[in-house]
Amino acid sequence: MCAVLITAPDAEWLTSFVRELVSDRLCAVAHVSPIQSIYRWNGEVHDTSEALATLRTVKDRVPEIAARTRSEHPYEVPSIIAIPISDATDAYRAWIIEQVGPE
Repeated sequence: MCAVLITAPDAEWLTSFVRELVSDRLCAVAHVSPIQSIYRWNGEVHDTSEALATLRTVKDRVPEIAARTRSEHPYEVPSIIAIPISDATDAYRAWIIEQVGPE
C-alpha cells in the first residue's frame, strides 16, 4: 500500500480529478484539503493557495496514477509523490486492495 500526494491550483479541479481515479479503481479513497504552498519557480518565490489530495492505493497503481496526472494536470510540473505505508490495520489494507482490484 502507499499514499500518493498530488497538489493542484484549486480544490474543484482536484476533487473532480480524484473522483475519476476512485471511479476507475486506481485508488480506494482520496482526501482533498486546502493548503498554502511556498515554493521557488522560475527564480521567484511564490506563496499561493492550492489543494492537496492524499490517495490510498497499491504500488502497482502508482504508474497509471502518475501518467494520468501528468496528462491531465494544469501544471507544467505537477507534484506527484508516492509514499509507502508501512503499517495499517489488516481490515483497512484488505479494503484498499479490494477497492483497486477488478470488479
